[in-house]
Amino acid sequence: MNTSAMARTGRLEAERAARGSVTGGAARAGLAARGAIYLLVGALALQIAFGDGNRQADRGGALATLAGQPFGAVLLWALGLGLAGMALWRLSEALFGSVGPDGRTPRKRLLAAVRCVFYVFVAYSVLRVAAGPHGGGGSSDKQSRDVTARVLDLPAGQWLVGAAGVGVVVGGVWIAARALRRDYRDELRLGRMSRWSRRFVDVTGVGGGAARGVVFAAAGAFAVRAAVDYRPDRAKGLDDTLRSFAHTPLGPSLLVCVAAGFVLFGLFSFALARWRRV
Repeated sequence: MNTSAMARTGRLEAERAARGSVTGGAARAGLAARGAIYLLVGALALQIAFGDGNRQADRGGALATLAGQPFGAVLLWALGLGLAGMALWRLSEALFGSVGPDGRTPRKRLLAAVRCVFYVFVAYSVLRVAAGPHGGGGSSDKQSRDVTARVLDLPAGQWLVGAAGVGVVVGGVWIAARALRRDYRDELRLGRMSRWSRRFVDVTGVGGGAARGVVFAAAGAFAVRAAVDYRPDRAKGLDDTLRSFAHTPLGPSLLVCVAAGFVLFGLFSFALARWRRV
């Protein structure tokens, strides 16, 4: 065996080790943790739609709901560690590539790196809440307005906020399109799934992914509006974005559909934790 072949073999062994039981377990724990958050946010949004929305329908509201349960601190620690596992998995994908024929392309690695940074932030915010009563990060609405105000004060701030908003809109459309095309099937172990399981994944994946994409696109549109009007208060976090659906001509029924979509996406995340190739 020549030197290049030995090097290639060693590299493949390193990649397999990175995707071994530890990384695989971290990925599945992270997907399950994400599913729990979406289930809770969807449930809170449904309460808002039916006129009983005292808590925010965002990650902060979901964490507050968990904290109020028996063994709430234990649940929060488990959720935070699961999300840290998601960040570890995405880091592995950024370093070694992901599954699929194009998993080692620069685009896939960059996307994995961005997701890693995002889940590091989310895991940190959850673990802060778990660590004590003063560790909460505030509502997503306030955070969105504060960040928008700071960026608008920068040179070319309006352009920066507008560009970010357009990027979020495009991202939302991309998320919804991938769900409608059922691109997630490329990452599933379909041979191990029954016909009922595939149907369940399609219903939750298409419905949940489409709802998630719509909400992302709406949040991005609000950011664009804040940039055009030069008004940070126009920016909306997840809670205000969800509530805005109840003020459309369709009324609370649209919010019910979106909230149900979030519940479906939570179930879809649990299905991914079971059948996704990692």
